[in-house]
Amino acid sequence: MSRPLFLRIQFAIEAHDPYFILKRNAAGTLGLSSLQKVTVAMRMLAYGVAADAVDDYVRIGESTSIESLKRFVRVVVEVFGEEYLRSPNNDDISRLLAQGEARGFPGMLGSIDCMHWKWKNCPIAWKVNYSINGHDYTMGYYLADDIYPPWSTFVKTISCPRVNKDKHFAATQESARKDVERAFGVLQARFAIVHGPSRFWDLPMLRDIMKACIIMHYMIVEDERDVYIPDLNYDVIEENITVSHERTIELSQIIQNHRHIRYRGIHSQLQTDLVEHLWKLQGARMNA
Repeated sequence: MSRPLFLRIQFAIEAHDPYFILKRNAAGTLGLSSLQKVTVAMRMLAYGVAADAVDDYVRIGESTSIESLKRFVRVVVEVFGEEYLRSPNNDDISRLLAQGEARGFPGMLGSIDCMHWKWKNCPIAWKVNYSINGHDYTMGYYLADDIYPPWSTFVKTISCPRVNKDKHFAATQESARKDVERAFGVLQARFAIVHGPSRFWDLPMLRDIMKACIIMHYMIVEDERDVYIPDLNYDVIEENITVSHERTIELSQIIQNHRHIRYRGIHSQLQTDLVEHLWKLQGARMNA
């Protein structure tokens, strides 16, 4: 985490919660500064150390360290949660579509993994109009593995591929799908508390710890994006891809969309079209 980003978080937390403001006690002695309290919380999150392991470095007691961590993660969620845990907007969807198109998957919104998904929490079916291999589609999709149902919003890999085009599709799909696992691995590497020490907290505290780590991870990625990510023009999408965020109101339309999501025919056709599309791209690259 860069120093400007750390200070941004510190100032926002100090402004939101008076607990982090430097005060004097009844005897006129200065207490702990916000820098000390934020630093001890950050060290416990980043290194996964116990509260009594930071007292020598930060000059802060065990009970105060625990209280600082509890308040820190809660305030991070309250202050930055609306911005960094919000639903995707038009710019986000456009960026995801551009990234998917660049990797050979038009209409792809990302990848999904079992530990990030529950059956009752189906991913949002964004209305995205695009064309692959001469067939038109109206919903975006997520890359998934074999545990997911054959819905039109999931594109799964091919188990035991035999022909070359199927092998190429499976390798490309699985490579792109690793994004979720890599992202969680980066999160664990960045905040060691996610590895195991977090299990000693109660459930509400665990929820705040995980949300705070995810928020700060997003903030770091945003802060370092210009350094590590190639300069892609996310505002420019292929002309055959359009995005709509209109919400369905009529119950009949909700039921129709629900059936459309679960329609297996679209799932099979989309996978077949992507196999052909990726194979053509591979041939074009080899002939270039």
